[in-house]
Amino acid sequence: MLKNKKLLALLGGLCCWALAAPAVTPQTFNLNSVMGTVQFSQNIMLMLSMALISLLPFFLMTTTSFLRIVIVLGFVRSAIGTQQTPPSAVIVSIALFLTVYIMTPVWQEINATSLTPYNEGIITQQQAFERGLQPLRNFMIRQTREKDLVLFIEFSKIPPVRDLKDVPMYVLIPAYIISELTTAFKIAFVIFAPFIVVDMVVSNVLLSLGMFMLSPVMISLPFKILLFVLADGWYLITQGLVNSFL
Repeated sequence: MLKNKKLLALLGGLCCWALAAPAVTPQTFNLNSVMGTVQFSQNIMLMLSMALISLLPFFLMTTTSFLRIVIVLGFVRSAIGTQQTPPSAVIVSIALFLTVYIMTPVWQEINATSLTPYNEGIITQQQAFERGLQPLRNFMIRQTREKDLVLFIEFSKIPPVRDLKDVPMYVLIPAYIISELTTAFKIAFVIFAPFIVVDMVVSNVLLSLGMFMLSPVMISLPFKILLFVLADGWYLITQGLVNSFL
C-alpha cells in the first residue's frame, strides 16, 4: 500500500513538473511547495496526485507516438472510402497497441532510471521527476522539427537555450504536436495518391462509356480495396509508421 501511494504521488508530481515553468527562468514553479509534506498531509497529497493522474491520458496521447498513428490510420480509411470500416474503436485500438510497442523502450528506460530507484529509496522525488522526464524528452526532441521548436521558443520569450535538454516541457510539447501533425499529413498524401489515380481512371472510363448516372465511387471502391489487399497495405503502413519513429 505504501508503494502504491508513493507511485501515485510520483506520477502526479510528474504531470506538475512536466507542465511547470523551466529551470532556466529566475522564477520557477516550486514543486516541493505543492507536493511537500510541510504544506499538505499525506492524504491530501495523495488526493492531489490522483486528481493529476486523471490528466495522464491526455498527456500520454500528445507526448507519445499515438497522435501520428491514429491520424494516419484515419486517413487510410478515408482514402479507401470505406466510410466506417474499420470502425473508429478498432483504429484507436490499433493505434494504442502500436504506441505501446513503439514506446516500450522509452518506458523501460523511465522505469529503470526513475521509478525503480525511487521505490528503493536510492534517489529523491525531485531526482525521480528529472530522470523520468529525460527519456520522454529525448524521444520528443528526435521527432520534433527544428522549425517548430524555434517557433515556440520565440513565442515563450525565454532566455536563449544553448542545449535542447534545457527546453522546458511546456515549449517542447506543442512543438512536438505540430511536428507530429505535419508528419502525419505528409504520410497521408503518399497514401492518398494511388487511390486518387484509381478514382480518376474509373471516372474517365465511365465518362467515355456515357454512364453519367452511375456513381464512380461505387465502382472504384472494390478496385481500391483490391489494390490495398494485393499491395499488402496494412503491412506496408505498419512498417512505415514503426520505421518513422526509429
